[in-house]
Amino acid sequence: MVSTPSEVDQLIDTLNAMPHLDVHHVDRDSCKMIVVQEAESINDEIAGLKKIKQLPGIVLAEMVYHYFAEDGSPAPETIPDDLDELTGLRQSVVPPYLND
Repeated sequence: MVSTPSEVDQLIDTLNAMPHLDVHHVDRDSCKMIVVQEAESINDEIAGLKKIKQLPGIVLAEMVYHYFAEDGSPAPETIPDDLDELTGLRQSVVPPYLND
């Protein structure tokens, strides 16, 4: 976990240098960040999340929301196995309200 302002700044620079990622908010007191990722597919989102989780100083990173405007593919009915592996939780069905 990052513990100094320079480490937070270094992590922000690292995240902003990664393709399709932007750090939008940082709470320096808690070292929490909001990062927005743009991706072509949910598989690309998962790959990006995996990369973020592997960075030094990252304690926890989770996908909170995703949206595909013109993707054309149907919304997943189950949580992809790759995402379940990352969270350690097994949930068989995506709640319907998340697909609205």
